[in-house]
Amino acid sequence: MTERIWNKFLTERDKRVFELAGYGARQGFGKRPALLVIDVNYAFCGDRREPVLESIKKWRQSGGEAAWDALPIIRRLIDTAHEREMPVIYTTGVRRDDNWDAGAWAWKNSRSGEKPTGTNQDGNEIMPQIAPSAQDIVIYKQKPSGFHGTNLAGYLTQLGCDSVIITGTATSGCVRATVVDAFSHNYRVTMVEDACFERSEASHAIALCDLNAKYADVIESPEVLAFMESLPRGMFNLPKGSAQKSVG
Repeated sequence: MTERIWNKFLTERDKRVFELAGYGARQGFGKRPALLVIDVNYAFCGDRREPVLESIKKWRQSGGEAAWDALPIIRRLIDTAHEREMPVIYTTGVRRDDNWDAGAWAWKNSRSGEKPTGTNQDGNEIMPQIAPSAQDIVIYKQKPSGFHGTNLAGYLTQLGCDSVIITGTATSGCVRATVVDAFSHNYRVTMVEDACFERSEASHAIALCDLNAKYADVIESPEVLAFMESLPRGMFNLPKGSAQKSVG
């Protein structure tokens, strides 16, 4: 079996605890999945491929090169979802110009509310490499989870989904929060390991470890793509028009 990314951060005691406690069992895919793309925007990717320590000087939340490595994988997943007529649901942030609604986000980061210099680019704009199509849904949110204060659960119910396949960023933040909430709503959850990214290598690996142990199957894109390609078309009543802004 391929060595898991998190093993280098675990003690031998940790590994034995997971093994003896029975964590990490494989739950399997659902029958009616939606693909979720969490916060893959300029704020988390930057406006060009560059090392994370350079990118965060301008874009404080950037994942640097890890983000740009994930983008083509996310693109392939989206293209396959479209070909199989699966729902694709994006999340991104929304904020007042005066940053009043930042709320608790302002408490734990000394650069909160800072706008990137040398650009007028909106950090919440979804990256053009994976831009939503007419049949896709965009959820605008203000807190980590894609479910918190949004219509996401209602849309999944409307679509008749029993499961979600999750990609995006940050693995230890908004992705983790969305995974836990999806689990709490009794959806089967798959995380695409190589389509999730994070500015911190350790946080990324340990978040994947913990989520795989308790809440989701963490697997790589080739297996997910093979599963998606096996799905029949015509299962879902997808939107016909352009993506609409949805808050709450």
